[in-house]
Amino acid sequence: MKKMKFMVFGLLSMVTILSCTKNFDEMNTDQNGFLSTEVSAKFFLTDTQYKLYSPDRFPYWRAHLIHADRYAGHFTFGFNGSWWADDLGYTYNAGYTDAAYGWLAGYLGNIKGFTDFVKEGGELENEYMYAMALIIKGLYYQMYTETFGMVPYTEAGVEGILTPKYDDQKTIYKGVIAELDEAMAIIGSAERTGLGVDDAGENDVYCGGDLQKWKRLANTLKLRIGMRALGAPGDDFAASAINEALSAPLLDDTTGSVVMNKDFVISQWAAAAYGDVWYNFGTGSDWTVSGTLVNLLQDNNDPRLAAYVQPAKGGTFKFVDNPETPDPSYQERVDFIIGALDAAGADYTTSMSGDTTIVEMPAGQYVGQPSRINGDTYPYVRYDLFSIPSEAVIQQKTSSQVDGYPEIILTSAEAYFLQAEAVLKGLQGATGDAQDLFAKGIKEAMTLWGISDGDADIYITNEAAADITVGTLDEKLEKIAHQRWLVSYTDGFEAWAVVRDTGYPSELAGGVSDQTIFALGTLNGDYPQRLRYGSGAQDNPNFSAVAPAQGDDMQGTTLWFAQ
Repeated sequence: MKKMKFMVFGLLSMVTILSCTKNFDEMNTDQNGFLSTEVSAKFFLTDTQYKLYSPDRFPYWRAHLIHADRYAGHFTFGFNGSWWADDLGYTYNAGYTDAAYGWLAGYLGNIKGFTDFVKEGGELENEYMYAMALIIKGLYYQMYTETFGMVPYTEAGVEGILTPKYDDQKTIYKGVIAELDEAMAIIGSAERTGLGVDDAGENDVYCGGDLQKWKRLANTLKLRIGMRALGAPGDDFAASAINEALSAPLLDDTTGSVVMNKDFVISQWAAAAYGDVWYNFGTGSDWTVSGTLVNLLQDNNDPRLAAYVQPAKGGTFKFVDNPETPDPSYQERVDFIIGALDAAGADYTTSMSGDTTIVEMPAGQYVGQPSRINGDTYPYVRYDLFSIPSEAVIQQKTSSQVDGYPEIILTSAEAYFLQAEAVLKGLQGATGDAQDLFAKGIKEAMTLWGISDGDADIYITNEAAADITVGTLDEKLEKIAHQRWLVSYTDGFEAWAVVRDTGYPSELAGGVSDQTIFALGTLNGDYPQRLRYGSGAQDNPNFSAVAPAQGDDMQGTTLWFAQ
């Protein structure tokens, strides 16, 4: 078969993408071109996949750490030594929001480029990789619309349309479900994307080329969207989507979760990890783990505590009011810090020496930092009093490939939790025992972080947090919401959506009100419901139709799915 030649741009693109894979040196570099047996769309797949969950450091820091991970209530800034009080992100900042918007709005180009290659008539046509493209698009749009609300969808990427209209969330959800159905129909009973070079294999960093796992991923995403949309104003599709999803295979304990392993060889300017921020700038850019997370784990003897979090360093901490510029709220703020230790069940002692309060706390204890601390309380929030993320999360990149924590795409645990919720609500198509499904979800969630079956079984047997056989319906749903929030640790976008959708953990959803301690921010203490659009959104003349349909472009505007 004759050699296929590509334009210089195409070759450069392929080289760039292949530089992200460990098989780069196996590529044929014949200057006369590539043989048809050496060319496959799979070499463009990896780039499309990883940039959705591990973009370069600029958005990873601003979109994930500053916004989603902290709105999720998992991470906090605001300790003495941090560059910021913990109002960062809660007080609107166009520069940080623009970074998040630019990344998500711009990512559509990655999907379109890959889709155009693999669609019918494309240069590298492959119907199964086209199905993959549709599923990736669904994952993307779920994250994109749940971050901003109305975004271009039906006209986005359509040839000849430079200023696509903004679609409402209901339209986007329904469109995504239709495309997921199309993808699952294409896959059918197929197992691989092709033979030889056409087998996606290791280039597929989500499912390893396993099409049936892709099909389960698509169906689980369909179930998630259906459950999220259920009961929203004017919902006319969620119940049927849920029923259909429950009647087809979902991610489970045989398939495991869909996660994306980190490639620690790739530069932070191509694919970032938490360690790229943690170790590059010193303490100023570090972050602590929230009291909400630590206390929920600790209060329920959850074996994931040590996998998620490192113990605080502890030490001797002196609090003294400055006599030259006294703080009128000095004692209230000292008492607040001590209250945080009490909430964590910490072992400590306090003593007085003149006007100085001394707190001594032994090392090795798990203590979470309260969220949304203001600038005046900042000096009291001593870094070594509080826990930081586990080394698995903030692991530093090295010169050789290592196993870092995986980026979560969609978990088998969530599939079980959603089924348990559907059973409790009596939804059509929901079958099985809710407690059994809930327990399976907990075990899958713990497996994700290396917790043994034995430790998971002890937790399920002994802890009320793992028992939904007793209590009111609301109490049972709260426990499921907590588990969904916990399994989304390091997946801030999804954890944030869980809080907005369910109202749990309630201490996050309730916001803050004590302005002596907390930063009320632009929202006057309310919980953030969305990000504001980036400055580039206004360049589209159709943007003017968004506010009348959705509400003001403010962080507090509640999105359709959470109404």
